[in-house]
Amino acid sequence: MQPNLRTMMPNVPAPNRVYIVFSAEINPMTTESLMALVSQQVNLGVKEIYLLISTPGGSVMHGLHLYNVLRGLPVKLITHNAGQVNSIGNAIFLAGVERYASPHSSFMFHGVGFDVPAGARFEEKVLRERLDSLLNDQKRIGSIIQERTKIGEGDIEGLFREAQTKDAAYAVGSGIVNEIRDVQIPAGAPVFSLVFQR
Repeated sequence: MQPNLRTMMPNVPAPNRVYIVFSAEINPMTTESLMALVSQQVNLGVKEIYLLISTPGGSVMHGLHLYNVLRGLPVKLITHNAGQVNSIGNAIFLAGVERYASPHSSFMFHGVGFDVPAGARFEEKVLRERLDSLLNDQKRIGSIIQERTKIGEGDIEGLFREAQTKDAAYAVGSGIVNEIRDVQIPAGAPVFSLVFQR
């Protein structure tokens, strides 16, 4: 169950901005938890959500779903790379209308892959389906990066192919972030931290 500001502070108007700390893999549980908390804050009347994110990446399907939901919310979303944003985490990060990176943060890009269960057997039809799905996912992620940054299609293909990790300075120059800045949460600001069992 997510914290409820209205219960904690009855008769107090919703704050203009809340801070949410998300440090986890992108999977069904973490995605649903983040969406539940964000939705709750929107329903309370919060106008700005400041998402402090650090993620190793994870499920492409859930990451793209989260990106689309975050982009569609009637709030100002600010994202801040507070450590590392890897893989599908880059698409989620780019949902922010304002984006920042901590001085020692990084962004890692790589192509889409899939895990193979032990003893799995593949025939041509299955391999073609997997490859088609993989390339489609990669194209969707690439189009988000191209739309939301200054990185061109050819450079995106290179980032995916070479599995490159980039620093905050690269992020500023390429339009991934607006600015490099330390995390600064004002005293008394509402802060929510999503905690998951490991």
